[in-house]
Amino acid sequence: MVNLLYDKDANLDAVKGRTIAVIGYGAQGRAQSLCMKDSGLSVIVGVRKNGASWKKAQEEGLAVAPIAEAAKKADIIHILIPDECQKVVYDTEIRQHTQPGKTLSWSHGFNVCFRRIVPPQGVDAIMIAPKAPGTEVRKLFLQGFGTPGLISVKQDASGKAKAVALALAKACGLTRAGVLQCTFEQETYEDLFGEQTVLCGGCVELVKAGFETLTEAGYPAEMAYFECLHELKLIVDLMYEGGIQRMAEVISNTAEYGMWSVGHKIITPDVKQRMKEALKRIESGEFAKQWIAEYEKGMPTLKKAREDIGKHEIERVGREIRRLFVKTL
Repeated sequence: MVNLLYDKDANLDAVKGRTIAVIGYGAQGRAQSLCMKDSGLSVIVGVRKNGASWKKAQEEGLAVAPIAEAAKKADIIHILIPDECQKVVYDTEIRQHTQPGKTLSWSHGFNVCFRRIVPPQGVDAIMIAPKAPGTEVRKLFLQGFGTPGLISVKQDASGKAKAVALALAKACGLTRAGVLQCTFEQETYEDLFGEQTVLCGGCVELVKAGFETLTEAGYPAEMAYFECLHELKLIVDLMYEGGIQRMAEVISNTAEYGMWSVGHKIITPDVKQRMKEALKRIESGEFAKQWIAEYEKGMPTLKKAREDIGKHEIERVGREIRRLFVKTL
């Protein structure tokens, strides 16, 4: 049984009087900065000077500084810029300001796990990882609740790293829902695996295959969109709220019988074998090397994939259908 940690297990005093530099003001950077500020912590946002993020953070009442200056002023440096950018920014803007006694913090273990960034001796290295997009983190915080999350301690030079991680998690509302302690490696490998094989990669390819099968058989694209993409959210919501068994109870008997009699013939044992292969590529570092090489080449494969999906029939039909929905609101 997992040991979840809640508000009672965390104390904001562990970070009171310490300045937290949140590096980056994307979805997670914005959400966590605002939640920490609302929780009474001293927050400064580190971003490129006078860019869109700089102006937005200022407009939302946050102190803002260039990344190097924010890192210099901070006791806790919370790095929330994209994985692929972190090493260069750390090497050029942050590294020189990581003196002993400070804390380096992340919300995803990618760069530490694959040793692109090695926390120096004398510095605490921790992770606070919400299990939700930043928009959801902020929304639930404002509603008085929070999203579940993970905390991790990679390096505990001070002897207080876990207390600091729990305090930051509490400041973002995560301990209201519950947090689980794990390792940087567990969070990183599991997160990459889920994204690639189920949540993003697997789901998208399954939806596309279903849509193409129906349209190629002569069914209207609009009906195929509703069946293979639109209704997916409804089913996922049922599983989210009550689990797979509850979802099975809510759908019709016909749908449930079809689920159990056909589903395993679509997602066959060889799919699980390929998932195992994907996990091995992640754990070995092969995927990380491939992704960073792609980034350093200017992301040609990623840009082409974005262009290709934008041209796919399911996207064209989806845009038209969603436009009709908006008109009826």
